[in-house]
Amino acid sequence: MLSVLRVHLPSDIPIVGCELTPYVLLRRPDKTVTTDDVPESAPLDGHFLRYRIQSDRKVAVCSVHPSEQATLQCLGCVKAKIPVAKSYHCSPKCFSDAWQHHRVLHDRAASAVNENGNEEEEIFGRYNSSGSGVINASLTGSASSTSLTNGSTPLYPAAVTQRSGGETWFEVGRSKTYTPTADDIGHVLKFECVIVDAETKQPVGHPNTILTSRVIPAPSPSPRRLIPVSGADMLGNLQSDGRVSSSGSFTVLSYNILSDSYASNELYSYCPSWALSWPYRRQNLLREIVGYRADIVCLQEVQNDHFEEFFAPELDKHGYQALYKRKTNEVYSGNIHTIDGCATFFRRDRFSHVKKYEVEFNKAAQSLTEVAVQTTQKKAALNRLVKDNVALIVVLEAKFSNQGADNPGKRQLLCVANTHVNVPQELKDVKIWQVHTLLKGLEKIAASADIPMLVCGDFNSVPGSAPHSLLAMGKVDPMHADLLVDPLAILRPHSKLTHQLPLVSAYSSFLRGVGLGLEQQRRRMDPTTNEPLFTNCTRDFIGTLDYILYTADSLTVESLLELLDEDSLRKDTALPSPEWSSDHIALLAEFRCVPRPRR
Repeated sequence: MLSVLRVHLPSDIPIVGCELTPYVLLRRPDKTVTTDDVPESAPLDGHFLRYRIQSDRKVAVCSVHPSEQATLQCLGCVKAKIPVAKSYHCSPKCFSDAWQHHRVLHDRAASAVNENGNEEEEIFGRYNSSGSGVINASLTGSASSTSLTNGSTPLYPAAVTQRSGGETWFEVGRSKTYTPTADDIGHVLKFECVIVDAETKQPVGHPNTILTSRVIPAPSPSPRRLIPVSGADMLGNLQSDGRVSSSGSFTVLSYNILSDSYASNELYSYCPSWALSWPYRRQNLLREIVGYRADIVCLQEVQNDHFEEFFAPELDKHGYQALYKRKTNEVYSGNIHTIDGCATFFRRDRFSHVKKYEVEFNKAAQSLTEVAVQTTQKKAALNRLVKDNVALIVVLEAKFSNQGADNPGKRQLLCVANTHVNVPQELKDVKIWQVHTLLKGLEKIAASADIPMLVCGDFNSVPGSAPHSLLAMGKVDPMHADLLVDPLAILRPHSKLTHQLPLVSAYSSFLRGVGLGLEQQRRRMDPTTNEPLFTNCTRDFIGTLDYILYTADSLTVESLLELLDEDSLRKDTALPSPEWSSDHIALLAEFRCVPRPRR
């Protein structure tokens, strides 16, 4: 016999726009299962689960006569997920008179599904003015032949039921998930689930119920502005889709979104649990990312399942093509579906995909230890180097004209590298080696094609560190303190830690640029390192770990997304927060291709 042990929600504070899905623990004779094992449409042991969501909205108004209180609710609208406000009517006559227009809503939603074979579809329920009783009704024939009759006892009482204290519950949904709307703000939601016999369609036992706290609106941080740094402020113009860019320029976003597998309540105890829950964070992150309207988006710490089930399909709706490289799993011992990786998205109307390179640092470690490490230390070196990190390198072709190029008719290619150097702080040699390995790979691409390059990601390296020096300066001082940490001589084969790519950090343009509004941004920069004061801000650490670098002989920075300062964050807290859903901040730069200097 199947029975419900427990019902709970990932967060008891519902947020407008954030999907709520109850977690139901079920007991079978042989084992315990969850609702993940019981699809809504497929029975388990001859049973399935039926859900209902209600709200304690005290007054519902008629959708036809807004001055009148509703006494009827069309359950066909509820089943079809038509906006609940359109489901209310003030009387049977009101509903009957409006039926010809109202049924169009059902037709559009393709909701005319008879759940019980040839039986009439239950369309609406009626309750009396005191709310003390429920009458089940069905609609047959045309509006003129409407009849209200007492029906058989439904799986649930129809639209509205009474609860102690005199409050009235309005049904707002009948599926496993529910997304609160603005109409729910200030109201409590009640989730119910009941086990139903698949053959008789009758409930088995009593419904299990859970109440939420009152629905709150989603926090909305102040939008971050794009600040011109080129001095050509007047070139910017508002595109039809809301993007601010000048002709021939493009924007690139880099953002470590904080994988759900790392977002523990213990690590981020200062963040409210509801704001740390993935259903909330994913919607907030999506809203933020889409709001930037970047042409190219580089995300780090994107879980494999979240990429496939959420980010790829959701950003596809906004015109983005998606590419993904999952981290390898030689070290990782958890669920393969929740391992994270790097995701790169680009707008299909701005770029087309030419080529993709995948860098697996584990493979590079194998090659290094085979040829450059003493036999007695090979195993130790491999254990030290293998960290499952990857990089995703994408070559794109611009679909827009570039007025600053050498030859306006020439194909404009762009190489974008996206990586996350997730290495413990004490393994400085491993960080340097991974960054050096990535740069050497990019050098090979540059040697084979005359192509501008962007290097984006979370390098887990502060400004002035050896990895940062290698990236932004093209070399590491042989006397740099970080080079002292090399117990297995991993760096010895690379005694000259250099590269030939003319990389410059995009945000250094805030200190070198000219334009309005730069003074405030310069106060958020460290003039000794030419980098932001922070891109990562937690209770335990505040500093810069994320960078967008570009080849300065082929690209120039037009504008940058403004930086946050500590006053921009909620007082006495850190990231993530209800407003900002990662412990990192997003970086965004607008670039333009420029003619390469004659050699």
